[in-house]
Amino acid sequence: MGSVLGTRMSSAGENLGALDLRSDTVTRPTAEMRRAMYEAEVGDDRYGEDPTVRELQELYASIVGKEAALFVPSGTMANQIALRTWTSPGDVVIAGKNQHVLQYERSGSAVNSSVQIHWVSDERGVLNPSEVEREMTLLEYLGHSLAVVAVENTHMPSGGRPWELKELKDLRAVTGDTPLHMDGARLFNASVATGVDPSEYGRYVDSVMSCVSKGLAAPVGSLLAGTADFIASARDQRQILGGQMRQAGIIASAGIVALRSMRERLVEDHRRAGLLADAVVEVFGESCIDRASLRTNIVVFRHETPDALIAEMASHGVLIGSIAPNVVRMVTHNDVSDDDIERAIKVLHRCAE
Repeated sequence: MGSVLGTRMSSAGENLGALDLRSDTVTRPTAEMRRAMYEAEVGDDRYGEDPTVRELQELYASIVGKEAALFVPSGTMANQIALRTWTSPGDVVIAGKNQHVLQYERSGSAVNSSVQIHWVSDERGVLNPSEVEREMTLLEYLGHSLAVVAVENTHMPSGGRPWELKELKDLRAVTGDTPLHMDGARLFNASVATGVDPSEYGRYVDSVMSCVSKGLAAPVGSLLAGTADFIASARDQRQILGGQMRQAGIIASAGIVALRSMRERLVEDHRRAGLLADAVVEVFGESCIDRASLRTNIVVFRHETPDALIAEMASHGVLIGSIAPNVVRMVTHNDVSDDDIERAIKVLHRCAE
């Protein structure tokens, strides 16, 4: 079987290393990012004195159409800060059953905010406005305090499905004055896939976060944006959660490069993921994958023995992962080329023999 990392071999026999399709978080910073990090002007962000952090925050806020933004170490922390800022202990948060904030943040909302998440269905990646409205009515009837509704764009478990702007508008119409938070870890993938500008998405939510350390290839960091008052409170919550940073301009500089130069190239990740999805259909059949919904950089499909498939792929130098029982995931990113996709497809065929 070889090592867990496996190897890739060229036609000449040299070791090419493992092709990593487990996530777009495995990307390495570009040469431009490394130069920017080396040359970054820094200061103590605790005092708001890091000019590069300020530049990154202002840049992101302008892109998503918000008054202010806050740089934090991770997307999970950005979501948790948002919930702490919007809620008080005992409040209720409505979110999709499969969203990151519920499934992958290790009960963070209960631990960090003492709130309960009231989930609704999100099998296709979006929340049904009628169901949300019905649940809001139920919560009001029972005397619960609904503090915020959370959405995820793109919705990773459904294969990186992006929200259409109309879907978000329809949801906003029923949430009314209840704050709407967008986990936009891959917001820029959604924007590229739909043609909806990030600021248009931002118009219909009260807070939004995005990661620069996923498809945009920066090594560290996420940003949370909202009104100036919201971000002032969020800054306090960042300190409480231990996310305060000092000379963070070194990593913020890579985020600036990511936002300025890496968004448009996401279309290439989407195209390559489409090739992988087509191969999955060819190898494993149409019944295991919702091919039409896979429009960004994430390919998810059902498999009876995912552990065996993951191990076999790794033995041939291709790393993939799983996100749930019997659900396999492959993710394209900046470090994946057309030749890499061709190799991955060949390995998929080999594993099906």
